[in-house]
Amino acid sequence: MTEPLSQDELLDIVDEQDRVVGQARRADAYARRLRHRSTFILVRDAAGRVFVHRRTDRKLVFPSHYDMFVGGVVGAGEEYDAAALREAEEELGVSGLPAPTPLFRFLYETPEHSWWSAVYEVRCDLPVKPQEEEVAWYGFLTEEELGRRLEEWEFTPDGVEAYRLLREHRRAGA
Repeated sequence: MTEPLSQDELLDIVDEQDRVVGQARRADAYARRLRHRSTFILVRDAAGRVFVHRRTDRKLVFPSHYDMFVGGVVGAGEEYDAAALREAEEELGVSGLPAPTPLFRFLYETPEHSWWSAVYEVRCDLPVKPQEEEVAWYGFLTEEELGRRLEEWEFTPDGVEAYRLLREHRRAGA
């Protein structure tokens, strides 16, 4: 079996208020449920459709799940905004993307996982060429198509929660 991706990446470990309290390898952070930081970037094309993809089976967390966000962990010493741009460009296979717009942050916690999550949105008018190591399939879906797929496909649970909160955020007029 092939090794999961990025298991040796160094992450900042944070407390309940998102303050850095230490560092750990990504694999250790997940194995020991150490709270760390991540980014979620909703990507829209010029027509307003949402970039949706299926993660590869080599992903350390939620392999082969669908996601309506690109993004990932924030590296040790990295700021959320820098990580959001880096992750979006890496996963989409583009350069020169505008800085993603920060929307809100939330703490994602389950019995297995714990991370502070910064949610962003960005428009991508560039032709995408997603990383084959990260993305097994992709397409741009309308909000209605995405809503139908949420009932049919297995999506990442953290992405589903971020999307639910994003819809609430929009309904609140934020």
